[in-house]
Amino acid sequence: MKKLLGLVPLFIAVFTISACAQDKSKRPSPPMSSEFKVGSANVKINYGAPSVKGREVWGKLVPYGQVWRTGANEATTFETDADIKVEGQTLPKGKYGLFTIPGESEWVIIFNKKAEQWGAYDYKEGDDVLRVKVKPAAGDMQEQLKIEGGRNAVSIAWEKVKVAFKVAQ
Repeated sequence: MKKLLGLVPLFIAVFTISACAQDKSKRPSPPMSSEFKVGSANVKINYGAPSVKGREVWGKLVPYGQVWRTGANEATTFETDADIKVEGQTLPKGKYGLFTIPGESEWVIIFNKKAEQWGAYDYKEGDDVLRVKVKPAAGDMQEQLKIEGGRNAVSIAWEKVKVAFKVAQ
């Protein structure tokens, strides 16, 4: 009995650590979302929001020319309940991994059919449903990554860069 009572603090500690590990809001890059309408379509974007924390982001922390999960932790997801147009190209209704390939003068926005994955480690170009190219712009300092959607566009802003792509129905 004494042995069992001695194990109680251990069980409490393991349970507490496990519960904290499951609380995604406690992550250094907490989960965020943006929900909006594009015509009659409901769109939802879920992402992990990293902070700059004094680091050089573009070309360093996030290398140019490489696929990026467009956030932190799990891959960013983009879900629409109806077909929409992205930069004039059709994106069928569904849930996608939203990836990007940042560049100094051009970004590639990628909608990948494998939505649920960790980072971009399992990303495969063959699973891409749609790719569009857009131009980045200088923006105001944005400490924490922010992805916002509206009726006509989605914007990705972090550090001093802002990238937007057109959405319509």
